[in-house]
Amino acid sequence: MWTYFGVAVGGAVGCCARYAVTQLIQQVYGRSFPLATLIINVLGCFLMGFLFFETLERISMSPTMRTAILTGGLGGFTTFSTFAMESILLIEGGEIGYMAAYLLLSVFLGLAAALVGAYIARNL
Repeated sequence: MWTYFGVAVGGAVGCCARYAVTQLIQQVYGRSFPLATLIINVLGCFLMGFLFFETLERISMSPTMRTAILTGGLGGFTTFSTFAMESILLIEGGEIGYMAAYLLLSVFLGLAAALVGAYIARNL
C-alpha cells in the first residue's frame, strides 16, 4: 500500500514540475514548436537512465522509495502522451517538417540522454 502512496506523491510532484517547466519554456520561447515537451522528455530520459542505475547500484534505498521516484516522479514529469498528441496536431496543421523534426529529436535525444545518464551513474 505504501508503494501506491509513494507513486501518487511522486506523480503529483512530477506533474507540478512538468507544468512549471512547460510554463517557463513557453514564456521564453513561445509555442510554435513543442520545445517544452521535447526538453521535458529528454531531461526525463536522462534522469531515468541516471537514477535507475544510481539507485540500483550505488544509492541504497527502499524499493518503495525507488518506485516512487522512478515510476511516480518521472512518470508524472515526462510527457510521452503529450508528445503523441502534439505530433498529431502538427500533422493536422500541415507542419510535416516540424513533426518529423520533433519525432526524430525526441526519440534520438531521449535515447542518447538515457545512455549518458546510465554511463555517468555507472562511472562516477
